[in-house]
Amino acid sequence: MSVGPHLLGAILVGLAAGYLSGQFGIGGGIVTTPAIRLLLDQPALIAVGTPLPVIIPTAIAGAISYARRGMVDLRTGLSVGFVGAVFSVAGAWATRPVGGRVVLLVTAAVISWTAVDMALLALGRPISHAERRARGGRTRSLAHVAVLGAVAGLYSGFLGLGGGFVVVPALVRHFGFDTKRAIGTSLVVVSILAVPGSVTHYLLGNVDIGLALALAVGVVPGALLGAHVTAVTQEKAVQVAFAVLLLVVGAVLALSEAGVL
Repeated sequence: MSVGPHLLGAILVGLAAGYLSGQFGIGGGIVTTPAIRLLLDQPALIAVGTPLPVIIPTAIAGAISYARRGMVDLRTGLSVGFVGAVFSVAGAWATRPVGGRVVLLVTAAVISWTAVDMALLALGRPISHAERRARGGRTRSLAHVAVLGAVAGLYSGFLGLGGGFVVVPALVRHFGFDTKRAIGTSLVVVSILAVPGSVTHYLLGNVDIGLALALAVGVVPGALLGAHVTAVTQEKAVQVAFAVLLLVVGAVLALSEAGVL
């Protein structure tokens, strides 16, 4: 890609991705992948692979910001991340035989499903303290942590989204985390998952270095700002906003790849 004509657009996309990463713990790929495809008019697999190296500084900056506020379970984050790192390589290699258009359609479907799940969680009955404690015990179960790591890793490598949009709802629904702590812990996971996925996609020729550098200019300040906003926002508002974001992105991406937009 010739970055010149798209330089400002790429920096602004990076800023938006960083902000949403810091606010929702999703790594930013959920924004950069559709934006690279729809706004910067790049090939589908470039849109899948290029966000991953950009996610790394974004997620690290956000994770540090949450950790300073005591909103990170470091042990769970590292455990899920290192298990998922192995599976992210397999997910990345699977993009080659499947093809970019199929990957983006699957991305849209998974994003939309996650949006509905998060909306139901936000609008449903609040999880009681006793339920949170019972579910919280699952963080000590190697099987539960390994399953979450495997699923997040496959999604991260295959969809190029970092895996946070899977990890955040899973930590809230199945592990008893409050939303803000789930977001902070998710950013630790994303920081790890993005590394092997980035290397694999680069070897496959799916990473545009110039575009990645342009995106990276905006991501770190965006991530720090997003983390600050979430820290002072009510939990239910964060859940609803997260669900709306996912639903809009999933719908736009699906309609675009189906040729409607």
